[in-house]
Amino acid sequence: MSLFDLPLDQLRAYRSSSIEPEDFDDFWAKTLDEARTYDLDARFEPVETGLSTVQVYDVTFSGFGGHPVKGWFVVPAGAGGPLPVVVEFIGYGGGRGLPHTHLLWASAGFAHFVMDTRGQGSGWAGGDTPDPVGSGPAFPGFMTRGVEDPYAYYYRRLFTDAVRAVEAARSHPLADAARTAAVGVSQGGGITLAVSGLVPDLLAVAPDVPFLCDFPRATTITDRQPYREVGSYLKTHRGRRDQVMGTLAYFDGVHFAARATAPALFSAALEDLTCPPSTVFAAFNAYAHADKEIEVYHHNDHEGGEAFQQAAQLRWLPARLTA
Repeated sequence: MSLFDLPLDQLRAYRSSSIEPEDFDDFWAKTLDEARTYDLDARFEPVETGLSTVQVYDVTFSGFGGHPVKGWFVVPAGAGGPLPVVVEFIGYGGGRGLPHTHLLWASAGFAHFVMDTRGQGSGWAGGDTPDPVGSGPAFPGFMTRGVEDPYAYYYRRLFTDAVRAVEAARSHPLADAARTAAVGVSQGGGITLAVSGLVPDLLAVAPDVPFLCDFPRATTITDRQPYREVGSYLKTHRGRRDQVMGTLAYFDGVHFAARATAPALFSAALEDLTCPPSTVFAAFNAYAHADKEIEVYHHNDHEGGEAFQQAAQLRWLPARLTA
């Protein structure tokens, strides 16, 4: 595959044309206030996994609308003191999967909270959290569910779940709530950016090839799913582009990045047709905290850095969580 997006020097200067809604902050403040009227009710049940180096807990907490959301909480075996916390969000179509696939951060000495993704978990890693809210007409997938109205949009529920997941992770006695980071790949990276703008006291975030950024460009520069879901919806629902883009603006990682208060380590892949590099750089360039870095993978598609990016995170994150 050849490079298809802007040259790297232009990417470093690129800015999104996404228009921030005037009531963006009020929309999210009301959404989170409503979610917090429900008891968080975070429950951690120890589970036997056959793993000797970690202890795993099956988690249930109340997310958007008080709906039960699942997760895993993984800590080093025998850990006895408050640990820095890494909260992880999952890529598109996946769920929390099985506990033994989540060993990296506990192996590095952290408490690791993995949030399941409501309604997903049938595309690859299995999930256990239903989405009990329906929507109007939508193209198959999740990108257009409720896209007629920001209050009905699927990602309003999912981003709210993510904020509540941070609160749930921090509620465990082994968690040091003052030392919390958020990480995720692709959709998980987009959720990480949302959390960076909605949770004011994180110490670090690591959005890896993030999805859900710069919708005006993303939905026109690539034909690859999931962004293509939006184009397919609009192909049928002619005349609704302004309405749809108005909804998506409330969920654009660019606007969350502009509110971020924690150091960040991004990654972008220059041959990425799923999350084009210009959309990633749009969020990176808008990111408000001065302590920000981006790893660039010149010859990779959406796989990005994979284990190389994890190694970069293992070098970068501990200094920000263990000081």
